[in-house]
Amino acid sequence: MNLPEELKYTKDHEWVRVEGNEAYVGITDFAQSELGDIVFVEIETEGEEIEQNEVFGTIEAVKTVSDLFMPVSGKVLEFNSSLEDSPETVNSDPYGEGWMIKISMDDASQVDDLMSAADYKEMIGQ
Repeated sequence: MNLPEELKYTKDHEWVRVEGNEAYVGITDFAQSELGDIVFVEIETEGEEIEQNEVFGTIEAVKTVSDLFMPVSGKVLEFNSSLEDSPETVNSDPYGEGWMIKISMDDASQVDDLMSAADYKEMIGQ
């Protein structure tokens, strides 16, 4: 199980990579493996302000559709449009090219309440 130490994690299996006051968000390696083959990522919240733990989009796999939850409050600046043509990138590179949204954080201190890699690993029983 790949869990980069520099990222923060949520109980809903999103990861956050902070860069200044902005952050990239995606789903974890564990989440993509549980979902199976990703066939569609739908993000229609670009440009919107979204509160922490609210839904910012959905991800569709062969077997199921799951909501995506905002790890910290902020404005969705960008959707990774390469996922429109290649949603399977989330399976092959969940922490790199498979990122989903870039956000401008309202309150960067919310990141401090997210899980470390060790905490997330414990939560998923790895």
